[in-house]
Amino acid sequence: MAADARDRLIGAMSAAPVPVPLADAAGTRDTPRPLVAHGCWYPSADPMGEWVAFICDRTGVPQLWTGLADGSEIHLLDADPDPVTEVSWSPDGRWIAYTVAPGGGEHTRVLCVRPDGTGRRIVAGADAGSSAYLGCWTRDGSAVAVTVAEPPPPTGLTVRTVLPEPSAPDHGTAFGDLPTGWAERDGPATLLGGTGHGQVGPDGSGPDHGTGAPAGHGTGVAGRATDGPVHGTAGPDGEGPGLDGGGSGLDGGAPDRLTAYLVDPSGLGSPVLVAAESGAATLRVCDVSQDGRLALVRRGPRGRREAVVVRTADLATGSVLRVGDGDPWIGRFSQDGRTLWLRSDHERQFAALLAATLDEDGGRVGLSVVAEREGSDLELLAFAEDGRTAALAWNVRGASELETLSLSTAARPRRVPLPHEVVTRITRAGPAGGTVLALSGSQRRPGVWWAPPGGLSARTPWSSRDEDAVPPGRPPVRPVPLRPTARDGVRLGGWYYRAAGRDAGRPGPCVIHLHGGPEEQERPVFDPLYHELLGRGLDVFAPDVRGSSGWGRSFVDADLGTGRFAAIDDVADCAAHVVLDGLADPTRLAVMGRSYGGYLTMASLVWHPELFRTGVAVCGMSDLSTFFAGTEPWIAESAAHKYGHPVRDRELLRSLSPMSRVDALRVPLLAVHGEHDTNVPPGESEQMVRAARERGLPAEMLTLRDEGHEFRRADNRRLFRRTAADWMQRHLGL
Repeated sequence: MAADARDRLIGAMSAAPVPVPLADAAGTRDTPRPLVAHGCWYPSADPMGEWVAFICDRTGVPQLWTGLADGSEIHLLDADPDPVTEVSWSPDGRWIAYTVAPGGGEHTRVLCVRPDGTGRRIVAGADAGSSAYLGCWTRDGSAVAVTVAEPPPPTGLTVRTVLPEPSAPDHGTAFGDLPTGWAERDGPATLLGGTGHGQVGPDGSGPDHGTGAPAGHGTGVAGRATDGPVHGTAGPDGEGPGLDGGGSGLDGGAPDRLTAYLVDPSGLGSPVLVAAESGAATLRVCDVSQDGRLALVRRGPRGRREAVVVRTADLATGSVLRVGDGDPWIGRFSQDGRTLWLRSDHERQFAALLAATLDEDGGRVGLSVVAEREGSDLELLAFAEDGRTAALAWNVRGASELETLSLSTAARPRRVPLPHEVVTRITRAGPAGGTVLALSGSQRRPGVWWAPPGGLSARTPWSSRDEDAVPPGRPPVRPVPLRPTARDGVRLGGWYYRAAGRDAGRPGPCVIHLHGGPEEQERPVFDPLYHELLGRGLDVFAPDVRGSSGWGRSFVDADLGTGRFAAIDDVADCAAHVVLDGLADPTRLAVMGRSYGGYLTMASLVWHPELFRTGVAVCGMSDLSTFFAGTEPWIAESAAHKYGHPVRDRELLRSLSPMSRVDALRVPLLAVHGEHDTNVPPGESEQMVRAARERGLPAEMLTLRDEGHEFRRADNRRLFRRTAADWMQRHLGL
């Protein structure tokens, strides 16, 4: 390696995380009684498959727990009140790594703890202003990968920008040399372009190739404010209108920087730099080969994710291949490092399982399709430790289908029966080939199920029972799928929940609920908010308007740029569909949504002012210009890909902003926001409520304390859903 390049890498290492010891976790022998009906999710098994680390909110906050896979013994492993978002048990069994969100806000850090609760320490993200995100473990468990989002340099520092070259990509060049046009978009919109979005590469140089997209769905269930897993995090894989970590200043200022390291939790070994990018949309180390020569890194904005094979010796790129959005754990190397199994939508509408044949340097010399389904995405992927079998979860119009597949024989996949509709995570457990599943469904809260080799799945005793999902007397509602047609002929999707006790054929009051992303997807899972609304006699229709995932790449891209006007019309078309089908009362319609769904709620109220009687907007953007000015720099960079550039596309953003049409607002509005939301700042709700009041309309704002863009605390979630239901009940005349 040249001396100047080596010096720059040494400079990057100056920001490498250093483990910070903490007091041992106090709760390892405590098993608090559930304070609320609880959920369990994000399991990770120990090497023998006997114990499972998982997230549980039985105390009211998502915390780290461990439990016997086939027994009732459980322990609260970290009693701190900071919400936990990800968990990973090391392959050697010595450590459990997990991500927390201090104070419930958007910045996160990675911790490690021994399985007995000792040795707890911050591995990355301890520095003020930084965030850290969890990657994979090395195969021997000696190091865990972390991505660190470093704050931008102080104002006044200059950053050199390098313009993109028109030449074709050279996959033998440095990791940072992204292919020309890597962030260009399909579809009718061409808003971005030009130059000057920052640098990429381990040495801070290289061509700039565009920006990120707003976040969509990360792990399989729409990231709503529910009692259960919160699937959005303010990082490289988060949810919301632009939570895709890392980005340069859109006004030409200094870029944020993402760096990925392999860190020894014990602190005995020095961190090893794996990858670095400035102006990055995402960066996560997903696997390291058995011999340590190669690393699998996922990078790029939503809609343009890439799997990059990196040679760890010199950080050069071996090969690059497009991969699908969604779950960040995109693949794994074979034992000999000559095959890469990958969940990818390369040159296809829906993600499939591909096998990339690699040469000694990680270059791709062959590519084949191992498993695919017409009209369905491969959503989740997990491998046995020996790499001979894989578990595949397919997204079939919003529900999950699970199967196991031999990677070494030509045997047909084996279907695995599921007791509930949606798989949110798969982890292989033990050398014998057991599986641990996180499941969610319309009749249950999120839970963990243990599937021994060749046996049927069984609910872990520490997961809540189906009959405990809600108090007795009002069972959950199982939704039915609907396929509305938009005015331009585009087929939409969604799920309709009908309140119990209404006579067949009698239309009822209905809330149109809009998910975030925009790339999330509505899934048939138990949502306490929906349960609250249904209990007040309100139906709920939760549609997938254009821009949602699960229906193919073209559908996701259909709302880009000026296509967002059609997405706003989709909301009205969905309302018309349930009215014409005789399900909903046209005089008692309301609209509600969170994050991008909050934006779409406000937009629907001012574009279709006579259609709805009220709306509830949760953490939504009311003015895209003030959103770009107030959000985190890397979120602004990500959001520009989806909505438009805040300078070059100023007029488009103005015309898409609900505040630009607020004079058309005719109905009462409730806005809800977390006080620590730095993704969509609370001012977005405040200015819309203020404008509504100035026009003589009833408008209120509920601010939730100790919450960010996601609502993670049980008491706040309960306050939110009861306030929203009270508002709907009052303004729909129930």
